[in-house]
Amino acid sequence: MKLRWLALAVSVIFASPGDAQWGWRERVAPRFAPQAMPDRAFTICRLMYDSVRWEAGGQGWRTDYPDAERNLMVRLAELTATSISVDRASEPNHYVVRMTDDALFECPFAIASDVGTISFTPEEAAGLRAYLLKGGFLWVDDFWGTEAWEHWRREFAAVLPPDDYPMVDVPLSDALFRSLYNVARIPQITSIQFWRRVGGSTTSERGDDSREPHLRAIRDGDGRIMVVMTHNTDIADAWEREAEDRAFFDRFSPDGYAVGINVLLHAMSH
Repeated sequence: MKLRWLALAVSVIFASPGDAQWGWRERVAPRFAPQAMPDRAFTICRLMYDSVRWEAGGQGWRTDYPDAERNLMVRLAELTATSISVDRASEPNHYVVRMTDDALFECPFAIASDVGTISFTPEEAAGLRAYLLKGGFLWVDDFWGTEAWEHWRREFAAVLPPDDYPMVDVPLSDALFRSLYNVARIPQITSIQFWRRVGGSTTSERGDDSREPHLRAIRDGDGRIMVVMTHNTDIADAWEREAEDRAFFDRFSPDGYAVGINVLLHAMSH
């Protein structure tokens, strides 16, 4: 499916007042994952972690929570045949999970933002490693510049040793970029706050140090992608902030959803 059709479909959704959309809200209490999910339909879990450094615009594990995952799940259900888990009010079930919780192994898909500030205890590293090697999937997003990347790379080495599980750029020829939509480039999506502050003049939040967006991955011994890393871009803001500003939506949300839905479908089918 070509991206112009995705842009049209998402634009129609945006214009429909009856469709559920969520924008930024005050902090909400984390909704922790249960020991057993209420159903077997698709859901998203957000990793809770401690931050040991600060990045401009970041909020640690809470960055983009909870509206990014809620909106992404709604659009996944609307734009594909995927069944998502919903509560009694028909709102998407989404959860927060600690890496030491057994509930992590109930999560089909985990996400984390602002991981240039993350730290892992030995117990957390062991829990996440076991989850990934047993078939789990993690997408980390919204971290910018060399310092944040190097911090993430060093910390994550405690989870998966880089000699055995290297971090590599995913070529645009990879099947991930054609799961449903044909993605011809890795979009650089900025936070809506930065975009407004600079008047839309640039999308590189760290200047020359973040000019090029990356989509990198870690694969297991069979070639399955276990971890996707979108660096120098904030894909989740295209979901989280979709209802707040029509110009921001038109500029970024179709590309953000194309990448998001492709990654979800690839993770669920491989």
